[in-house]
Amino acid sequence: MPTPVEPTRDSIISRVVRILSCFDRSTAALSLSSLARRSGLPLTTAHRLCEELLRHGLLERDAAGDLRPGLRIWELGSRASHALTLSEACRPYMEDLQDTVRQHVTLAVMDRGSALYVERLSAPESPLDAAHIAQRMPLHASSSGLVLLAFSDPSVRADALAGPLEKVTPATVTDPEQLRRHLADIRQRGFAAPPGVGRAEWIGVAVPVFGPGQSAHGPCIAAALNCILPLDAADLVPRVVPALTTAARGMSRALRG
Repeated sequence: MPTPVEPTRDSIISRVVRILSCFDRSTAALSLSSLARRSGLPLTTAHRLCEELLRHGLLERDAAGDLRPGLRIWELGSRASHALTLSEACRPYMEDLQDTVRQHVTLAVMDRGSALYVERLSAPESPLDAAHIAQRMPLHASSSGLVLLAFSDPSVRADALAGPLEKVTPATVTDPEQLRRHLADIRQRGFAAPPGVGRAEWIGVAVPVFGPGQSAHGPCIAAALNCILPLDAADLVPRVVPALTTAARGMSRALRG
């Protein structure tokens, strides 16, 4: 008689990732029961894993007794972070850029099929509040993501356009053929400025930042530099693009050493 096959179970690492992924900007602290519910883990399992994470400093308790990510996560992530190195090299150029454009300026990289923001300089006078550090946006639904896709290898673009492609706003393009034409246009122009594709109230203007590597299709893209404008400020795009391009060229030189 064949041995029964046990149902597949998550590894301990997968369960820990599920717990840590429950926290975001709007929920920086959670009770144990809320954490168990959000992670989809039994309460006893969540309790056992959280106690381990607390012992290692990956979680900590606040004054109310709720759980939140511990400083140990930041410490470990900062020791050899590619994003931190990229941010340090690019930040001086971002500061000069923001002095010129007086709007939010961000830096994003492609990671696990999305645009991940690794740096942001905020403009206090801007009414927009998004694209925060460690926030993700779909590649096809953000100016940074579109630039990252446009200048990536064709195989990466093909995988991304194979879907599914979420309709984030009414302006988000989800037709693969239309997106291919749009990406070709971005490569030709050297920038993306789609209105309202990720957030209905803004225009993201993004340009590529190239790293030291070289592929068969040209220099390897390292990041996308982006300026966020209110939707009613489309007339500023022609002024912002040259400033972004100049800053991105400086970043590319710095990354190439």
